[in-house]
Amino acid sequence: MLKKTKHTQLIILIDPDKYNPDLVKMANHTGVSYIFVGGSLLKNNSFEKTVKSIKSLTKIPLIIFPGDETQVSKFADGILILSLLSGRNPEYLIGKHVRAAAKIKASKLLPIPTGYILVHGAKKSTTEKVTKTKPLTTTKEIIDTCVAAELLGKQLIYLEAGSGANKPLNVSIIKAIKKSVSLPLIVGGGIDSVEKVKKILLSKPDYMIIGNALEKSPDLLIDINRLF
Repeated sequence: MLKKTKHTQLIILIDPDKYNPDLVKMANHTGVSYIFVGGSLLKNNSFEKTVKSIKSLTKIPLIIFPGDETQVSKFADGILILSLLSGRNPEYLIGKHVRAAAKIKASKLLPIPTGYILVHGAKKSTTEKVTKTKPLTTTKEIIDTCVAAELLGKQLIYLEAGSGANKPLNVSIIKAIKKSVSLPLIVGGGIDSVEKVKKILLSKPDYMIIGNALEKSPDLLIDINRLF
């Protein structure tokens, strides 16, 4: 699951607070490879209900992208064990992991150790606010952090500019990361148009994830799908 790919694969991210079943039904008729579910700051107590609903509507693998230690459900297919390596807040490096460990173990979910790296997207993201961390800004520190993720034994790198970012990831940075590490790479944040998808695809990440834009315009999935 979530291995290196020959061609970029598409992932959609669903925030339980903004869940739209029609988007999942639409995904069934596209090339979506995975559905991620989770959010940085959930207000409604609907996480497991959303997971169950998604599973009832599709056979696309469902992976939890947890915003905190409460976002665990045995009904998913796997869970990203996120380490926010771009920041230095111990809560998001190990604290919340300890509190969720027993629940994740008991759930028998497939754990996917993931280096989570937040890059400055010209807008303060929800992740930045909630975790009280700063995103990375220079190419060197971004690449060095990705290399550190690989040395730490992570199985995946999740690189993003933050939900609803004004500025998506730089293509040259994505290419540099792919040359520097052998881990599968997910990129996301601020990808809200066909033109931006085309640009990101030039850097050939293993996976591209789109969330916020599909909450606003689900039909965008149909247009984007033509590129995959």
